[in-house]
Amino acid sequence: MPLKRRGPLQLAQREVEEIKKQVDSLVKDVQSQAGSTEEAFRRCQELQMSAEDTLRTLKKLTKADELAPVGNYDQRKQEEERRVQNILERLNTLSMELSPPGPSTEAGNVSKAQSEDSVEEDDDDDDEDDSDEEDVENDSSDDEDERRDVKPPSQSDPRIYVVLSDFKGEQEGDLSVRKGEVLRIIRKTADGWWLAQDTKGNRGVVPKTYLKIGASVDDEDDEDKDDSKEDDDGDDENEELEEEEDQDGEELTDDRDKQRATHFHWSTVKKALTEIDATDVLSAMGAIPSGFRPSTLNKLLVEEGVTYRGSHYIQPQLSQSQLSFKDLFLDPDTGKVRARQVNTSVCFTLWGCRMIPTPGVGVQVLSRHIRLCAFDGTQYFLYRYHTFWGKNKRKVLSNIHVVRAAYNAKSPKTWSFSPRVTGILPTLLDGECFLRCDSTSPNLGILFELGVTFIRNSTGERGDLSCGWAFLKLTDDAGNPLPNRTYELPVNGGTPYEKDVAVEASATRGPPSGVFQQMLQARRQPKLIVKLKSANSRMQTQLSLLPDNLLHCLNCIHLLVLHRQLLADALLMDRPTMQNADLMCSPVLSTFPKLLDQPDLLDALRSAWLDAETNMNRAQKRDLSYRKLEFVKVYMLSVYFLLHSPSLSCHRWADPPSEAQRARVIYATLETLKNHRNNTGQSGAPEVFVDGAHAHLAFDVTELTFDLLRLAR
Repeated sequence: MPLKRRGPLQLAQREVEEIKKQVDSLVKDVQSQAGSTEEAFRRCQELQMSAEDTLRTLKKLTKADELAPVGNYDQRKQEEERRVQNILERLNTLSMELSPPGPSTEAGNVSKAQSEDSVEEDDDDDDEDDSDEEDVENDSSDDEDERRDVKPPSQSDPRIYVVLSDFKGEQEGDLSVRKGEVLRIIRKTADGWWLAQDTKGNRGVVPKTYLKIGASVDDEDDEDKDDSKEDDDGDDENEELEEEEDQDGEELTDDRDKQRATHFHWSTVKKALTEIDATDVLSAMGAIPSGFRPSTLNKLLVEEGVTYRGSHYIQPQLSQSQLSFKDLFLDPDTGKVRARQVNTSVCFTLWGCRMIPTPGVGVQVLSRHIRLCAFDGTQYFLYRYHTFWGKNKRKVLSNIHVVRAAYNAKSPKTWSFSPRVTGILPTLLDGECFLRCDSTSPNLGILFELGVTFIRNSTGERGDLSCGWAFLKLTDDAGNPLPNRTYELPVNGGTPYEKDVAVEASATRGPPSGVFQQMLQARRQPKLIVKLKSANSRMQTQLSLLPDNLLHCLNCIHLLVLHRQLLADALLMDRPTMQNADLMCSPVLSTFPKLLDQPDLLDALRSAWLDAETNMNRAQKRDLSYRKLEFVKVYMLSVYFLLHSPSLSCHRWADPPSEAQRARVIYATLETLKNHRNNTGQSGAPEVFVDGAHAHLAFDVTELTFDLLRLAR
């Protein structure tokens, strides 16, 4: 009878079991002091490489690779990955205990083999890793390796890094470092915590986000670039020098394309490393208080496209099968959107901020604001094992919403929201918001990032800074929802992945000696004041019709609900079949999401719809069919008209001249359309679109078509 073939996951499980047995055996030998320390250190390094290979293999496995169906495949795979992570942690701790106090030949060779293992993850070190690997394999260059290892570390070593910021070790095995200190990296690991050695010989792990490659590496790269150019011209002299420096007797002609690609990659990395950031310059000038950082959430908005914008989150979400919708259904009895309850649905108000530092001289502040989003609240745990930009960015569970603060020059450190204004309060200034989130995370909460958009007076350079951040967890320790009351949240300096960073140098974290000093220190600490409040039954009904994950202003709920109803009619009722994905003619659905990224146009629609509702009688307001038809007419003669007007400049964040010009155009256009409607008594007259007094942009078919396959999430 033939043996039963094992699937890839089962083979990986056996590898994990075998590695675990070898680790247990190694730990016993170390405790009993059986064998030499050098031999134990070599075994530890080999097990580390085996465990990292197994972890990479596990991450690449998919359910489709299995020979037969496997129950709870994802859960079993995650359990094995956790086991390997635990094994790697044990090996890292053991490696630090066994590693010699200073650099040695054996440690240097092992670290070279380790760097070969991390080629797939760190493309930056391809050339160095390849040469190190060949040095180890080439017996003729052993003496040269020994001479190279006993030399003190120099800035030209590709494993030399400079510390970007102070780091204080929190756990056993961490290496505390200070800004500007030079470290030699002994081993790079996939979890983002690298084994390093300082100039005094101390060893420990340091997060790679605190490190930058040594300055002289750039110069070395320039020489490599020159060498590659001379090679292209047919000069064999530099080729011989490279062979002599990297490995004796190795032929490089077969790797020419790979070297060119590596040099091109390094040129990009070098440009990013040598570029002077505006924040660094302003910090040196003393124009930025302590604790200010480049805006984290703004970086997500800029670099991730529409991923974290409200225009993306109001689109329908497809189910796992891609054949139906996950969060959009119709009630067959009423024909309305079916209400959906989510795990978290809260309403809150931003009251204000106090004791927020202001930028210094040479900087003009264009906007003071708060960016907020749903966050799972586990950033500290994830930071211990992953970098924020690599993993934590996925823990933003909703769109990133912005509320601008009102500013009074008499009280520069106090921010306020929802000021009293005549007419409709602009959406951008409204601090009354709601959050719907279907996440089951026990640490779910709201992340608030206080920020300023500035411009340098000398150069005209713009930038976005974070003045600090606060986090409001929406459940208590027992998992119960927080009561509706006012909360004073401490504002932390730095970024959401940093701990215990003060916003100002004067704001000390140490314990005060007396009661009076405690009161003074508490008043000096920056605070964000947020009030959780309950929603009435009508508001709760409207919230239940919105997407499962969304954060926005309360004053726009009725517009979002109407858009949601039009979306359900077009996708669930008007399509010939549920499998039909042809383009649909709907100018409202194709352009409405843009309004969530341009709040002044959203205010224009809100104003126009308010005027239309004022002219409706009670029966018309209750008739959903009539309200939908009227909403389409109002939309076409207000926002749709403005979206394609050449006189309306492009929307640009925190640009006062552009905002003033757009406000004038929007106000004048709405007044013209309102007067036209009052004079003719018709809200949908087509002659407005052909009036010579109003120009229009060139027609584009995307203005009218809703593409389900492109827009659905």
